Amino acid sequence: MSVEVLDSETILNFVEDEEAFSEFIAERFTILDKNNDGILSYSEMLHELQGLRVFDTHFGIDVKMDPNEVSRVYSTIFFQFDHDSNGTVDFEEFKQEMKEMMVAMANGLGFLPVQMVLEENGFLKKAVDRELMIISTPHVGV
Repeated sequence: MSVEVLDSETILNFVEDEEAFSEFIAERFTILDKNNDGILSYSEMLHELQGLRVFDTHFGIDVKMDPNEVSRVYSTIFFQFDHDSNGTVDFEEFKQEMKEMMVAMANGLGFLPVQMVLEENGFLKKAVDRELMIISTPHVGV
């Protein structure tokens, strides 16, 4: 984990960079696709969904939830990815939903920079790393 500064533009620029965003989504999808069948089942996505920490409400302390409620929340999130309701998530569904989630997050952040603790291989960290790489690359003719 690292502490980084980012704003909505950092996230939106990452999502709009089709090559960088697609490459990262493909890497993430491959990691999740444990049986290498090209689709994600609920069980394959469950660990990723749990990593979203939707029940983390008090400064990093997990709240004890009813197991049935937890199951309903994760199922609802999974079905948000499963656009065609066939019980699995293919690459395009995964990519589209991740894009929508990142844009929503960017819209929620607004234009002022915020400081956040980010996971090393997470989406937001990749967005920050991409921006830092662009900033540090010398521009020809500038």
